[in-house]
Amino acid sequence: MNGSLRNVGPAVAWVESPLQLLCVVEAHHAGLLGSTTRVVPRAGLPALRLTRRELKRLGLPEGLEFDEPAGRMPRPSRTWVVGDAFSGRVQLALVTSIPGRTVLVDDGLATIRLLELVTARRPLLRARGKAGLGRTVLATAAGIRLRSRNLTVFTALPVPEELGQAVRDTGAELVGHDFAWLRSKPADRPPDERTVVLGTSLVRNGLIHRDRYLHWLERIEEPVAYYPHRREDPRDLDRVRRISGLTVYDAGIPAEMTLRDLRPGQRVLSLPSTAVTSLRVLLSARGVSVDTVDVPDDWWTASAGPSLRSHLQLFAHETPRKVAP
Repeated sequence: MNGSLRNVGPAVAWVESPLQLLCVVEAHHAGLLGSTTRVVPRAGLPALRLTRRELKRLGLPEGLEFDEPAGRMPRPSRTWVVGDAFSGRVQLALVTSIPGRTVLVDDGLATIRLLELVTARRPLLRARGKAGLGRTVLATAAGIRLRSRNLTVFTALPVPEELGQAVRDTGAELVGHDFAWLRSKPADRPPDERTVVLGTSLVRNGLIHRDRYLHWLERIEEPVAYYPHRREDPRDLDRVRRISGLTVYDAGIPAEMTLRDLRPGQRVLSLPSTAVTSLRVLLSARGVSVDTVDVPDDWWTASAGPSLRSHLQLFAHETPRKVAP
């Protein structure tokens, strides 16, 4: 690794999701953040609290410590670690802080979109929603600053070769990982069911029709272990729980942590999700198939435009196998 890794003072990480938190631990374990890392979780997020507790139970890498959850983002340090560079608070910090080294960790499929926008020199705006003039100006300035901040991207996602080269051409460092720290830790007993289904946020986000999704779950003709997405609507989960032959395992922590010890012969089904990729990294050598459900056209709502559908389906096409709903 280059000389920029010899940072002055501890790295400071601001995390707003369980996946971000796990990836910060992996980045520190990989030696990417220096000898000491201070992690500040965002307050008020139950799933983040549960994930932090489980990570501490597993035993954190030396030199990494968790601060108490905070409602405000900490001031960026010389090495600053974030996951959601689409956040207005993160972008404001990028624009107003002294340039230093920024490490970007995975925050779901949005990571790929962010890399596309960074390399295309476009404003850092989410795929959905309309931005006003002020928000667009901030997103443009944040993109400029991010490209000038000695950027390192730490990801377990399969970055397309052309995009990866474009990221490197901006001067950024692209570092892949395979959850080495997590794989070194003992896991709890996996569920007994052969088929595991990962819940989705696409229903709550208004991108797919609720009834079509629930009908698909009802038609799986074998016992199912269902692991909810942290953002699923509790009312939807109540309906899921009433499906015969389906058991909801509401662990509240990332599927990567819960399911990393599945047995040969078990399988995971999921709508397009980052977990498809990360679970394949963890499980492929164990003889566990991790398959993406190909979303039919009539599942999508009017809120899911063609470009968004294409982006979400990217990981279905990266998957060796797709399954019909």
